[in-house]
Amino acid sequence: MWNFSDDADEEEQNYFVEGTEGLCSLSPLQSLVVFAKPIKFALLFTFGNMLAIGSTAFLIGPGQQLRMMFDNVRLYATAVYGGSVILALACALLIHSKILTIFAVICEICALIWYSLSYIPFARRVVSDLTIRLFDTEI
Repeated sequence: MWNFSDDADEEEQNYFVEGTEGLCSLSPLQSLVVFAKPIKFALLFTFGNMLAIGSTAFLIGPGQQLRMMFDNVRLYATAVYGGSVILALACALLIHSKILTIFAVICEICALIWYSLSYIPFARRVVSDLTIRLFDTEI
């Protein structure tokens, strides 16, 4: 399988390529961790998100990061995201409710997407218009 010489069989080389194409994706079994151990997942996911925000602060500086986070354009997105992070940690560490923790993680994901869209010009407007078009129904 790991033989990289020129005289290796074509089948062995194809097996190497096919065997490594799913390393970065989640299998259905791995994605069940969210439902099997949601409290552990919520803690790791939330701390991972906090590290991601911290890494951008490392790149551009903490002062610039805070100015950008609390800019008028993304003030509400930052507040909702921060609140959802606190909610997820409270549900996981204090309340210990699996259902509330899953709900809090879903809220955190949505808030993170909305917060991330605030850095792309007109992205939130496009997503809002698309959502209204897709889910606007007349009865």
